[in-house]
Amino acid sequence: MKAFFLNDIKAQDSGSATAVRPAKVKEVDSLCPYCGVGCALTFVVDEDKNRILYTRGRDGAPNAERLCVKGRYGFDYAMHEQRLTQPLIRKAGSYPKGPLSSAAKDSTGARKPGGRVDYNELMPHFREAGWDEALDLAASRLKQIRDTHGGGALAGFGSAKGSNEEAYLFQKLVRVVFGTNNVDHCTRLCHASSVAALLEGIGSGAVTNVVRDIENAEVAIVTGCNPTENHPVAATFMKDAATKGTKLIVINPRRPQIADFAEMYLRPKPGSDVALYNGMMHVMITENLIDRDFIAKRVEGFDALKKVVAEYTPDQVAKLTGLSAADIIRAGRLFGSAKAAMIFWGMGISQQTFGTDNARCLIALAMITGNVGRPGTGLHPLRGQNNVQGASDSGLIPMVYPDYQSVKDPRIQEKFEKYWGVKLSPQVGLTVTEIMHAALKGSVKGMYMMGENPFLSDPDINKVRKALSALEFLVVQDIFFTETAEFADVILPASSFMEKTGTYTNTDRRVQIGRPALQPPGEARQDWELICEISNRMGFQMKYDSVEQVFDEFAACTNEYKTLNYQNLGAFGKWYPCADPKTSQGEKIVFGDTFPSGKAKLVPAQVTEPDELPSNEYPYVLNTGRVLEHWHTGSMTRRSRALDTIEPEAFVEVHPLDAKVLGLSEGDWVKVKSRRGEITLKVRVHDRTNQGSVFIPMHFREAAANVLTNPAIDPIGKIPGFKFCAVGLTRLGSRP
Repeated sequence: MKAFFLNDIKAQDSGSATAVRPAKVKEVDSLCPYCGVGCALTFVVDEDKNRILYTRGRDGAPNAERLCVKGRYGFDYAMHEQRLTQPLIRKAGSYPKGPLSSAAKDSTGARKPGGRVDYNELMPHFREAGWDEALDLAASRLKQIRDTHGGGALAGFGSAKGSNEEAYLFQKLVRVVFGTNNVDHCTRLCHASSVAALLEGIGSGAVTNVVRDIENAEVAIVTGCNPTENHPVAATFMKDAATKGTKLIVINPRRPQIADFAEMYLRPKPGSDVALYNGMMHVMITENLIDRDFIAKRVEGFDALKKVVAEYTPDQVAKLTGLSAADIIRAGRLFGSAKAAMIFWGMGISQQTFGTDNARCLIALAMITGNVGRPGTGLHPLRGQNNVQGASDSGLIPMVYPDYQSVKDPRIQEKFEKYWGVKLSPQVGLTVTEIMHAALKGSVKGMYMMGENPFLSDPDINKVRKALSALEFLVVQDIFFTETAEFADVILPASSFMEKTGTYTNTDRRVQIGRPALQPPGEARQDWELICEISNRMGFQMKYDSVEQVFDEFAACTNEYKTLNYQNLGAFGKWYPCADPKTSQGEKIVFGDTFPSGKAKLVPAQVTEPDELPSNEYPYVLNTGRVLEHWHTGSMTRRSRALDTIEPEAFVEVHPLDAKVLGLSEGDWVKVKSRRGEITLKVRVHDRTNQGSVFIPMHFREAAANVLTNPAIDPIGKIPGFKFCAVGLTRLGSRP
């Protein structure tokens, strides 16, 4: 396949499939820019044409030379003709602001596949500018809003696609220069509830064990996730473990392919997670399948938990979940009897209005059985983006400074005031969804967005459209003209992953260095340098000789990273914590003796209803997510020729029995409508989706799933409930 693909690229470049190998080829050891697995790879580059020819996997700790389809073929977005290469300023005649492209104006769908932004619709509204003009305008307007209305009138969205250094500088800019803690990123849309529960329960928001240690587990729960599509390389290690004897309990209303390798596959009703896990704990406690010594020494709150789960008998839980009482008992016995067990979970757990409660239950499952701190045990929320762990570690969230140090703690505030040399706001900042709400109300007036596309990633797009239109001033820093950039006053062309040096922290807590394979196109610049430019022009000097110097400043204000530097990270990185980088790769398994919080805190959870329920008009439950070939809002993968060719258009997946009732056949067009909006797209009929539910991937701007989703949030993690909203379907026939 590699040779074929390379020949195909040669043919594109020269018009001949027999073209000779490029004269100057270099190899750059780096990382995959997609998911949280953080696969190590090598880019093979044509230096003369500044093009990546192909990739191959390296023998890194996360991947052992393995790559998925995105890591192997999803690199060409960086070389796409739509890359931004020049700063842009909105023309005076294009106010008041609003959406410019047809899809952003109307996301109802029913357009041809391959719906990338049409630059012909956008560019007439902007003019090219020099860097000084664009940066001066951006800095002066943000400063004007701050000086007139206070720091709370500004906010920033950073990116989990960027490096740790970029995340650290961005949150520093918002806190030190803007004067607010209104800074967040897409962790708010994926694992914020998991992190909240972990910080509450054990004092750390990171995983306690690495993916590949599943080989030492007797049993592993894989719940609320679809690793074969969302974390494909991690899934290969799960499959390997299953074939060698690890018993998988796969739990998901939509059947993932990993269920083919499971000892048990459970398909509960959407939103019934708390009931199921309470029922399993009921079985384990009743049958004494718990570690009483571990509970006595390392856990608090067991009696309160025991009292709550006593109500969740298998028969009662069967009614709530749609599962059989026998399966609930069997799952409880299987997990409780294991000498070593792990728990992996994804956004099916976290992206609920009760996501924190879901994660609390999983933490309790591990704690009452003593399944943490040993080989083959642990808690592992599979992180989505390639650097969502690192961005959170770096402080790119509104309630904590770097290393999860609370902004509400006066001692911590004083520490960072001395470290950065300015007074800081003691007020907890707004989260992603709260910032959009504040923009709509007018209390947030200016924003700086780096590598985020909330127009497609946030729930209830019609509301987001109004919020972005209401901003007085918006700076967007990105590599493409995204849907969000349509609302910008200034657009700054940035560097892609393949064009920068920086560190990235994967789902295993492994810190690795990404290295540049390409030169940025045109006048595009490094993201970290642009952050410094904005800061300098707003009056706070950020002067660094290199990105390595930024990492050193970040690491020095943390406990977890303080021993790490570019020299000891080397070619393959290290896990944190790492007491002695000279002799150790870092800690794969943590909390063998104690937790950062001392004892683990069990927090009982009760079943609560989703924010909205199906009705006669909206009888189906919508589940949204990703597909193997694409990533989030599609800005990268829909500009990757191979990936977009394989999966070019939006679809709604419908169970065969529901399709029969609705009179739907494969390929029919259907209108999907919620209480917030409607989209039009094609039908796929498949029994992997639960009867009474439908699935729509989130990647397709021409039929954007988040037109439909509910903006209601988990009260603790402040994460939207992307996995549950009520919709209705109307058949449109063979044409839209």
